[in-house]
Amino acid sequence: MSTYRWHGHVTRSAAALVGCTALVLSLTAATAEARPGHHHPRDTARQTLPANDGWASQGTGTTGGAAADADDVYTVTDWAGFRAALAAEGTAPRIIKVKGTIDAVSEGCEAFAAPGYDFDAYLEKYSPENWGLETDLSAEPDDSPEGLRRASAAQQDQSIKVEVPSNTTIIGVGRDAGLKGASLQIKGVDNVIVRNLAFESPVDCFPQWDPTDGDQGNWNSEYDSAVVYGSTHVWLNHNTFTDGEHPDSAAPTYFGMLYQQHDGQLDIVKGADHVTASWNVFTEHDKTILIGNSDSESTAAVDRGHLKVTFHHNLFKNLVERAPRVRFGQVDVYNNHFVASDDYAYSFGVGKESALVAEYNAFTLPDGVSPAKVLKRWNDSPLTAAHNRVNGRTVDLIAVHNAQVPDETLRSGAGWRPTLRTRVLPAWAVPVVVDHGAGAGRLR
Repeated sequence: MSTYRWHGHVTRSAAALVGCTALVLSLTAATAEARPGHHHPRDTARQTLPANDGWASQGTGTTGGAAADADDVYTVTDWAGFRAALAAEGTAPRIIKVKGTIDAVSEGCEAFAAPGYDFDAYLEKYSPENWGLETDLSAEPDDSPEGLRRASAAQQDQSIKVEVPSNTTIIGVGRDAGLKGASLQIKGVDNVIVRNLAFESPVDCFPQWDPTDGDQGNWNSEYDSAVVYGSTHVWLNHNTFTDGEHPDSAAPTYFGMLYQQHDGQLDIVKGADHVTASWNVFTEHDKTILIGNSDSESTAAVDRGHLKVTFHHNLFKNLVERAPRVRFGQVDVYNNHFVASDDYAYSFGVGKESALVAEYNAFTLPDGVSPAKVLKRWNDSPLTAAHNRVNGRTVDLIAVHNAQVPDETLRSGAGWRPTLRTRVLPAWAVPVVVDHGAGAGRLR
C-alpha cells in the first residue's frame, strides 16, 4: 500500500493518482461533448443520433420525431394517454413526452383474469404428481385451467403491449419518468428514439407451466420491456431497465421450479437492423438481451445480413446472463461496464453465425468468479475480444476462456472491424465514466 506524506509537496504516488483522476475527468468531459445536446437543439426531445454513433447512424441515420409539428408533440401522464399518443392517426413525425411514472398494470393482475380462472386449481391439475412430465398443455380445452390461463394471458397481452410508429421519439421529462409493467413493441417500423425512461420489467401475471421443458418441467413467461422486431434505425439512450419491485429473488417456487414472471429486458429480433443502445443501465435481471431468437433455418433466412447492433457506455449490473446473447448479427460492444454478482452466469453469448466485437470494456467480478465466465459458447462462431479489463487488469478473454473451458473452445477474429464509433475510452477509464453517466435521469 502506498503511503502519502503531505509536507508541502506531493509524492510521486499521489501525483500519479491526481493525474489519473484529472485524466478521467477530462475523458468524461470529452465524452459528454460527444453526446447529443452539445451539437443539437437545446430541446432534448428534438435531439437526433449523432453521426457515426453506432449502427443506428448508418445510412439515413436516426432522427425519430425531431421534425414533429407542434400538433404532433404529446405530453402524457398516464397509460391511457400514452396509448392514445402512440395510436394517433398519421405517419408524420411525433414526439411523446412522458411525465412521472406510468403504470400499465395499475389495477393489478386481477384485472386481466378471465372469469373462473383459479391459480390453485391450475397448480392442482398440472402438478407433476397428477399430470406427469411427458405431455404439454397445448391441447387443453378452453374451459380447463390452462384454457382459462390462456384467456387471462391474452387480456394482459392486449393491455400492456403498445406498438411504436415510425418517426417517433419517446422521451422522459426530468429525472423521474418511467414506464412500469409495459412492453414497447418497436415492430416493422423505421426511425425510433427512446430516451430517459426508467423501465420496470413487465410481470407476467399468468406464466405457463410446461411439463416437457427440461427434465423437471419449467415455468415460461412473456413480455420484454422493449422489443425491436424487424425494425430499422432505433436509438435507445439513457434508459434504465430493472426488475424493480419484483426481483426474481423474491419469486416463489412451484413444482420445485422458480415461478418465473419475467422474460427479457430488450430483444432485437426478426431481421431488425441498425440499432444503437448507449448510456443505458441494465440491472437486476436474468435473461437480459437477446439478439436473434432462434437457430432455425426459417429464422436464419430473415436474420442473415441483419441484426447490426452497437452497445456503448452502458452499465450492466447484477445480471445473470445475455448481455447480450447474439445470433447472426454484427454486434459491436465497446466501453461498457459489467458488474457481476454471485449468481453471474456469463455476459456475452456467442451464438449461431454471430460476429461479435467486444473491445475496451471493463468487468468487475466478485471474488471467486473467473474471467473465463465472461464468454459463453453456444455455437462455433468466431469473435473479437481485445483491450478488455477485468478487476483492473487487462485480460485476453478468449484465451482465459479456452484455457479453463476447453470443451467450449472459441475462435478469435470476428471478420469485420467497427467504424461507427464515438470517442473510444481506454478500458481503465470506463467504470468511472459509465457509472457516473449512464441511465435515466442523467440526460444532458
